[in-house]
Amino acid sequence: MWNRLAEVPAVVDASQAPATPIALEAERASRVLHARDQEPFPLPLHPRVITVSNQKGGVGKTTTAVNLAVGLALHGARVLVIDSDPQGNASTGLGVDHAVGTPSIYDVLIGASTLTDVVVSHDSVAGLSCAPATIDLAGAEIELVSLVARETRLRKAIAAYLDEPTDEAPHYILIDCPPSLGLLTVNALVAADEVLIPIQCEYYALEGLGQLLSSIDLIRAHLNEGLTVSTILLTMYDARTRLSDQVADEVRRHFGPLVLASVVPRSVRVSEAPGFGQSVLTYDPGSRGAVSYVEAAREMAERGHPARRPPGRSSDSLDEKPETTDAGVQPEAADRDAPERDGAEPDAAERDGAERDEAGRDEDQENEAQDNGDQQDRTDRPVRAQHEVNQ
Repeated sequence: MWNRLAEVPAVVDASQAPATPIALEAERASRVLHARDQEPFPLPLHPRVITVSNQKGGVGKTTTAVNLAVGLALHGARVLVIDSDPQGNASTGLGVDHAVGTPSIYDVLIGASTLTDVVVSHDSVAGLSCAPATIDLAGAEIELVSLVARETRLRKAIAAYLDEPTDEAPHYILIDCPPSLGLLTVNALVAADEVLIPIQCEYYALEGLGQLLSSIDLIRAHLNEGLTVSTILLTMYDARTRLSDQVADEVRRHFGPLVLASVVPRSVRVSEAPGFGQSVLTYDPGSRGAVSYVEAAREMAERGHPARRPPGRSSDSLDEKPETTDAGVQPEAADRDAPERDGAEPDAAERDGAERDEAGRDEDQENEAQDNGDQQDRTDRPVRAQHEVNQ
């Protein structure tokens, strides 16, 4: 007699079944949403003041400032975002009111308010706060020209803010700059200990980089000798194109360990999130863009960088020279001294690159579908060997 039981399929153990794209995205979302239940990022001993700057627009500067801030806050840090761009995009991305008449960073720069007066806490992300920008900031550069010590006004405001007795002082202060090299950007660079430069993976994004680095050198020489370029982040990386790989290789070849191993992919979700007043980490925590920003924030936290101004120090001592660290190596030194590493063991960037390419295939397909493209991800390319800097 024919055995009908032979047609019954065997029961598949779910733990041994291959992970589906939906399961992988759900797992990524869970990791981001429950970040505080996981091991928190290491916290700096003193506040790190970081200016996110690039004179070229459209490179993901504001997006980077917002999402790194949220990523750090979700993992246990207290973060203050200072929106120094008259467009107020960082304020919009964090869902903070910046209508006309709202107390803003403009009032701080002209001396009408203190930083404490204008800082507002984020509604849904614990530990995150913002000093918003309003349209009034558009005329601030003209007003600042006639004021005394116009280049140091933001630095003094931050110093006074950190001098206030409190147990809730921020671990990180991220300053979002306008895409220019005017007085607002100069104030941000003078106020900072570090500069983070986002670079879009396109050749146009490299054209203004030399001018930005020259401006940073001038600031260092005359106004803020402790300023360092500590971090470079590659954004809008498209694994389907050779151009992104070529730009990434050139940046890594010239700037070596300043470049984070994590790269931010070109993602529809990252672009959509500000329209809902959210970061991509809260808008779509399972997306590849969200995971990339979390990993970039982790790298920043693990690198560390000693702040020049621990809480309680007055603005009179702001010009002391910081200790030298790997994160603070200047880009020109990295370009000049970086040796070849033939035969060296694979570093963390190479290992992470292979994992990132494999995990990113899912969202590449999603982005292609939303863009009505029929291209297939051509290759998975690991990140090339980076150069080390001889100090």
